[in-house]
Amino acid sequence: MSDAQPVTLRDVHDAAARIKGVAHHTPVLRSRTLDDLLGAQVFVKCENLQRVGAFKFRGAYNAASRLSPEQLARGIAAYSSGNHAQAVALAARELGTSALILMPEDTPRSKKEATEGYGAEVVTYDRYTGDRVAIGEALAAERGLALVPPYEHPHVIAGQGTAALELIEEVGDLDTLVVPVGGGGLIAGSATAAKGLLPGIRVIGVEPEAGDDTLRSLEAGRRVAIPVPRTIADGQAADIPGELTFSINRRLLDGIALVDDDRIRDGMRFAFERMKTVLEPSGASALAALLAHRIDLTPAPRRIGVILSGGNISAQRFAELLGD
Repeated sequence: MSDAQPVTLRDVHDAAARIKGVAHHTPVLRSRTLDDLLGAQVFVKCENLQRVGAFKFRGAYNAASRLSPEQLARGIAAYSSGNHAQAVALAARELGTSALILMPEDTPRSKKEATEGYGAEVVTYDRYTGDRVAIGEALAAERGLALVPPYEHPHVIAGQGTAALELIEEVGDLDTLVVPVGGGGLIAGSATAAKGLLPGIRVIGVEPEAGDDTLRSLEAGRRVAIPVPRTIADGQAADIPGELTFSINRRLLDGIALVDDDRIRDGMRFAFERMKTVLEPSGASALAALLAHRIDLTPAPRRIGVILSGGNISAQRFAELLGD
């Protein structure tokens, strides 16, 4: 990997070979209603049906599986609001090692219980007053564990990019790819894969309005920190883009769209009622931006790809968010 291009299309292909048979090759859904609303063919990549219910398993397994036998013998650590936590916990179990996960105190209970269900030890912190990176690094150092970060790692980014790689290999040419943005790992990997395969494709990220750190950073030309966002899209509640992910995204992204929590609810409802699939708020944001016409689609694309990034939500929380 060169300094100028820390993650390449070849890295994404290598990740795809490594996770094959371990991660799911997730389905692509179509909706005539969605096509009619947007005046284009829309191809929906269902990472909500990935193992652990989110795309995160791709990157977690790709990174963890490359650790040395000595590192794996000591165990793995991670910090996460939920989906990466579950992904690292499952990756550790698949690789025959242990996992220690740092999670926010206000993480949805279903995500915490799922992480523990994969056999991980969970330690909590206050996301509004604590620095998860500092706490996570200290815990890992104290116990001699290998840290697998949620997005600031080239192997994690390459693994996440396999979602877009699969999508394009399955459906062919796309004009536009729409991807949720939190820390930036999914879209960094997806943009690397998409632009490597289709140089003319537009890659658009979607953030919650309350968590527009990547948009502000792209506009400023540098990483910009914001207060920790308060949004139903907890998986996108980042306060600053990753250094590595931003270095990729500022070069490859064609724009960022914002959606508020009400529009995200609309996206969840559409996916459930029209496409018969369950999404968590973060998993619905890209779809929500398309439905709300928050993305400039000029010139009009003929073929749009969109990634549904996760579906980890309890029945109770789903009903609370969508109840009239």
